[in-house]
Amino acid sequence: MKSLLNATITIIQDSSQTLIVCGGEWTIHHLAKIADTLESYSVHTPIQWDMSSVTQLDSAGVALVHLYSKQFNALGFPSKIIGRSEEHLQLYNLLYNQPLQDISAVKARGWLYSLGYETHQWFQGINAFLAFLGEVFIVLLYSLSRPWLIRYRAISSHIITAGFNALPIIAVSSFLIGIVVAFQSIVQLQKFGADILIVDMIGISLTRELAPLITAIVIAGRSASAFTAQIGAMKMTQEIDAMKTMGFHPYLFLVWPRIIALMIVLPLLIFFADIVGIFGGMVIAKTQANLSYTEFINRLQGVLPLKHYVIGISKGPFFAILIALVGTYRGFQVSMNTESIGLYTTKSVVNAIFLVIACDALFSILLTELKL
Repeated sequence: MKSLLNATITIIQDSSQTLIVCGGEWTIHHLAKIADTLESYSVHTPIQWDMSSVTQLDSAGVALVHLYSKQFNALGFPSKIIGRSEEHLQLYNLLYNQPLQDISAVKARGWLYSLGYETHQWFQGINAFLAFLGEVFIVLLYSLSRPWLIRYRAISSHIITAGFNALPIIAVSSFLIGIVVAFQSIVQLQKFGADILIVDMIGISLTRELAPLITAIVIAGRSASAFTAQIGAMKMTQEIDAMKTMGFHPYLFLVWPRIIALMIVLPLLIFFADIVGIFGGMVIAKTQANLSYTEFINRLQGVLPLKHYVIGISKGPFFAILIALVGTYRGFQVSMNTESIGLYTTKSVVNAIFLVIACDALFSILLTELKL
C-alpha cells in the first residue's frame, strides 16, 4: 500500500484479475501521486476497482477512475467498479450520464437486451406523444372559449409559408406523377385497343389517392422539418422559457396556428395537385394516344364521380393534423445543442411521412369496407 496524503491505493494482482483498492479522500489536491502510480502500472488482467473505502470523492477523482478505466478497456482488459456509495454514483452519472459497466457483461446481454431496451424506449415515446396530444387539445378547448387569444396573424403567416410558397414544388411533383401514371397506363391499354380508358385511370387514381398522398408527403418533408427547426431554435435560445415566464402557453402560440394553417391549405393544395396532375396526363394522352384535350375532358366528366374528388380532398385535414403535430412535438423535444436540431428534424420528417402513409392505408381499408 502507498499512503499518499489522504488518498490511498492498493493494487492486488493474481493470474485472473487485478484488484485496485481505493481509499481516503480522492479529491483534486490528493491525486497527483495516485495518477503517477496508475500511469506506471502495467496491466495484464481484467481490472476491478474497489471504491468502498473512499471517504470523499470529487469530479477530479471520478475523472481519474474514468480515464484509466477507458485506457485499460482500450488495451483489452475490461474494468468494473464496485463499492461506490449512492452519492458517488450520482456524481458519476452527472458527469458521464451512466456508470461505467463491465464491457463483457454488456456484450453478454446481446440482442435480447437491445430489443427490450428499444421496445421500452418506443413505449416511452408513445406515452410522451400522447401526453403532448392531450395537452394540445386541452389548449384548444381553452382557446375556443376565448377566441380573442387565437393568433390569426400567425395563422395567415403559416398559410403563406406552408401553402402558397409550396405551390411550385407541388406543381412539379403532381405534373410528373400525372405523366408517369399516363405513360405506364397507356403502354398496357394500347395492347387491348383501350386507349380511351387512360382517362379513367388518370382521373380516379390521381384525385382519390395519388394527388392527396404525394401532396401530403411533400408538405411533410417541407413543413414538418420547418416546424421542428423553428421551435427547436426557439427552445435553444430560451424564447419558449421566456414565453412561459410571461404567462403565455407555448402550445397556444406555437402549435395551434401551425395546425390550423395546414388544415386550411392542404385541401387547397390537393385540389391544385388534382388539376396539375390531370393536365400532365392530358399531355401524354395527346402525344401518345392522339386523344384531344376536348375528348379527354368530355370523357373525364363522365367517368369521374364527385365522390372520388371529395374523398381525396377530405383526407387533407387529417394529413395536416398529423404533419403539424409531429413537427411541433419533435421541436419541443430539441435539447440545448445544435446536434439535436438535426436529429429531431430528421425524426419529424420520417415520422410524419410514415403516419401519412399509414393514415392513407386506413382510409383505403375503411372506404373499401363502406363500399365508397
